[in-house]
Amino acid sequence: MLIAQISDLHVVAPGSTPTTAYDTNARLAAAVAHLNALDPRPDLVLITGDLINGPKPGEYEALAEILAPLAIPYRVLAGNHDDRDGLRRSFAGTGWMPMANEDIQGDFIQYAVEEFPVRVLMLDSVVAGSPVGALCERRLAWTAERLAEQPERPTIIALHHPPFDTGLAFLDTLRCVEGAEELGRLVRSSPNVLAVLSGHTHRQTALNWNGAYGYVAPSIAYQIALDLTPEPPYRWTEEPSALALHLYRPGAGLITHLSPIGGYPAKDFSRKARNS
Repeated sequence: MLIAQISDLHVVAPGSTPTTAYDTNARLAAAVAHLNALDPRPDLVLITGDLINGPKPGEYEALAEILAPLAIPYRVLAGNHDDRDGLRRSFAGTGWMPMANEDIQGDFIQYAVEEFPVRVLMLDSVVAGSPVGALCERRLAWTAERLAEQPERPTIIALHHPPFDTGLAFLDTLRCVEGAEELGRLVRSSPNVLAVLSGHTHRQTALNWNGAYGYVAPSIAYQIALDLTPEPPYRWTEEPSALALHLYRPGAGLITHLSPIGGYPAKDFSRKARNS
């Protein structure tokens, strides 16, 4: 199974000014075209939060228009820039967006993606009005119940905020802190969990976390500058948009490749290089 992960789209309403010099709507449109052109084409696209930049009027309408040409099944998570009600309204007709979560007893958007060889548990790490993430007891209990249902099935956990340190000092203050230790215990006790995938930091990061593969996807909108000093300034960079391709192979787990979006065609080596 091949899973594409895109994150932090930051779509704006037409006529609005994006956060950086980049036209984030155009960057998402380029990502959609890139995904459709991939060979082999992914089986599923995971969009791990911050679909819009607001929330502001017109953003979800712009998002729906840009995503409409995507020819691959996709699922979405809420990020701290999203609005849960707006997210539900935007994806109400999909059949997979939960319109209510009585089993969680809250407004959280959490659901299981069951239709593929790898199961995906989509967690809601959003705290309304805050850039910092959290997993409360209700969201963690839901996760534990879902894991207990199919303990042998290969499973991915996805959430917007990383529940682990990334080494990016400023951004690590904005990660999912509350509930992270408890989620780690669930992952550690569930050997069928292949990976914990997230976004939020606008910077690719990979690590081993409680026996599973921890991964943060780069942003479609713009990348945060790599700076591993203890007190780095908060800066963006002109690195290209990129997405992650997670290839699942039984016995090997997930194999991740970075796919930059733009004009980077493959070129043949010269005869001399081939013979060296």
